[in-house]
Amino acid sequence: MKKTILFFILISTLTSCTKSKQVSKIVVADWLLGKWENNSVDGNLLEIWKKTNDSIYEGQSFFIKGKDTLHFEEIQMKQNGEVLFYIATVKGQNNDKPVTFKHNNTIKKELVFENAKHDFPKKIVYSQLTKDSILIEISGIQQGKPSSEEFSMKRTK
Repeated sequence: MKKTILFFILISTLTSCTKSKQVSKIVVADWLLGKWENNSVDGNLLEIWKKTNDSIYEGQSFFIKGKDTLHFEEIQMKQNGEVLFYIATVKGQNNDKPVTFKHNNTIKKELVFENAKHDFPKKIVYSQLTKDSILIEISGIQQGKPSSEEFSMKRTK
């Protein structure tokens, strides 16, 4: 009887100490954390990413010309189970509701998010070129025609 009780205590202890190991997919985007900038004659594009917790990174994207903010976007990169999502909310677009894109690749220095149901963009690609430079490519359909844009960004302090 003592052996049976001891056995059940041992099994209970072992199973209660075992943690479920969910693989963190969001860490593939750690290189994106920080402040990124592209200055051009058209204006200044800024994108800022911060780690909220182990499954959420939050970002903001601004396009500023002079003293005017022409574009503002709130972004979230979120791990839900085994899947990584990119969620963008742009005031004045999509009835101010978020648009979700699903992560769709496993290349170490590249993040690809897609939403085939959305018009523009349908695809968002972040490529790490060096530690301090990235390329952002967005593509989809605008005015019934395929369209894409690229933004070279440099890390700022």
